[in-house]
Amino acid sequence: MSIELHTWNTPNGRKISVALEEMGLPYTVKTVNISKGEQFTPAFVKISPNSKIPAIVDPEGPGGAPISIFESGAILIYLGQKTGKFWPGDLRHQVPVLEWLMWQMGGFGPMPGQVHHFLQVANEQDRRYGLERYSKETRRLYGVLDKRLGEAAFAAGEISIADFAILGWAWRHERHQVNLADFPNVKRWYETMMARPGVQRGFEVALS
Repeated sequence: MSIELHTWNTPNGRKISVALEEMGLPYTVKTVNISKGEQFTPAFVKISPNSKIPAIVDPEGPGGAPISIFESGAILIYLGQKTGKFWPGDLRHQVPVLEWLMWQMGGFGPMPGQVHHFLQVANEQDRRYGLERYSKETRRLYGVLDKRLGEAAFAAGEISIADFAILGWAWRHERHQVNLADFPNVKRWYETMMARPGVQRGFEVALS
């Protein structure tokens, strides 16, 4: 049976479509138009209490019973554990996956997301401080990732769910005004990831 992916065409939504394609899991997309407030409908809140996309419903969850999961990081961990793909079997190798996944969830997402917000603020005085603050932090985070990718091919060493999480936001680098040429290791990694057939399918599937 297909997993239901409740989402919209955002970086967080793309993390999951990419992961599902890479893992070879059957799924159906249930669009949640966040521009129309559909994330606040009772049916969606039932599976995503924070009214944020994405969320999934797996009709064949643990023990064969349906389960719903919200928060993109939690979904990625669940899918990795469910399939055994892009999720190491031993704790030592799980640690860097979790580190870089949490790095993305806590910073490389919220910070460029603020850049996206302040770019749309009409008042120059209101826009300037926020844009300067969050653009600086976004570039710092790109630098952190660039250093890491100078040491390893992928965020956690081997390709993992952490890469899918990070890729969802790196995909929007032009929108948050970052030139990947400034971060050559990130550029190499990004081009490698985007060349993968599963990743390409994950970005091509209609989410809106």
